[in-house]
Amino acid sequence: MKWDPQTPIITADRESTDPGPRWTATVPVRCLVDPLCSMASGRKTDVNSSKPGRREVLGGLAAMGAMRSWHPRHDGLAAETKPDTIDVGFMSGPTASHRQSYLRILAGCDGVRRVAVVDPTGQTLDESKRLLGSRYSHAGTNADRVLGALRPTLTVITLEAHQSPAAIASALQLDSHVLTEKPACVRKAQFDQIVDLANARGREVMLAMATRSSPLIKKAQQVIRRGFLGKPYAATMDWVADQTRLQSPAYQASWLSFKQRAGGGKLIFHGIHYLDIIAFLIGQPIRRISAMCANVGGEPIEVEDAAIVNFQTTGGMLGTLNTGYYLDRGKQNQIRIWGSQGWIQLQMLPARRMRWSSSHPDAPRGTQEFSCPANPGLYELFFREAIDFARGLGKSPITTAESSRTLNAVFAGYRSAALGQTQVLG
Repeated sequence: MKWDPQTPIITADRESTDPGPRWTATVPVRCLVDPLCSMASGRKTDVNSSKPGRREVLGGLAAMGAMRSWHPRHDGLAAETKPDTIDVGFMSGPTASHRQSYLRILAGCDGVRRVAVVDPTGQTLDESKRLLGSRYSHAGTNADRVLGALRPTLTVITLEAHQSPAAIASALQLDSHVLTEKPACVRKAQFDQIVDLANARGREVMLAMATRSSPLIKKAQQVIRRGFLGKPYAATMDWVADQTRLQSPAYQASWLSFKQRAGGGKLIFHGIHYLDIIAFLIGQPIRRISAMCANVGGEPIEVEDAAIVNFQTTGGMLGTLNTGYYLDRGKQNQIRIWGSQGWIQLQMLPARRMRWSSSHPDAPRGTQEFSCPANPGLYELFFREAIDFARGLGKSPITTAESSRTLNAVFAGYRSAALGQTQVLG
């Protein structure tokens, strides 16, 4: 199936054989873009309907920003929130990625007061209550009622990709920052609309790019930002996992195997991490990208199980990413960067080790090594940063703009693969 850059929708795909629950968002202002909002009557907008185009977005967003302002205190449950803790919303479902681990993190992470849970199917509510323990506040199937009672400062969302845009929109309408599992959409136009809404509400939408929080990555960024590699010349990256999962009939029947529900395969679910991290490390967004995507293993899935991506950053560095399901088990993840004055090698998995060397006059002599423990995990570290940001104690681990740039690179890669042409990002 070709990637279609011309489809300006933010809906659950009608052609899906199992579209799952239908998310809606209720908004008391003029309709912006389906399903981010509804007409002035306040009616609900179904995520499966098709409404106005992007031209109407900007005027509508401006109206929203003028008509509604954020208040640190609200009626109901949020009124007694302590300044050093925040209330968190959690929107998920039984097929969501990382659902249980995200709940465990929220149950133990500093700075969280209470968590309200939304699952439109109702299937995970009891388990959520058990995993959250004393931090569980309340739960239900209706996002407007559940989150509206709490007015969370931060909402964590993990859903099937085609269900995510409307859920993100409903959280933003409550003036909540959003931490969302990737890819959070199935088409670039959907996330463009989310970006417009987030900017209008003055909130961050943070794609869960947890590799950013790795101690190895932070150490490597320090080395690079101090100029010890000189001008970055080239990079090569591997994000390789097991193909065994693809051989499971349950996986083959799941939403992850269908492009209209997942947005893509290996590139958008795993390769995305390293397209994000290379720009994060060297401080240069990807400018040009060329990709090949294929189902090299031949399993009965619609999406790619392998992708090779070539790219060039705004500063001229060349790079390549190989991401695929090639192994019988485990992962093999690594990043190498060469510059005019040195090199750096990151073994991300299964080892967690960094080696680097530099001829810079201020750098230490010889090959340097650094390693880090497996725990706490990357997602726990990322959640800590996001929660601290929502509490006003630090910067966001990723901004809305950075999340958008990363997804733009992925979708440009898919377009390149479909057309056989290098794509230039704006």
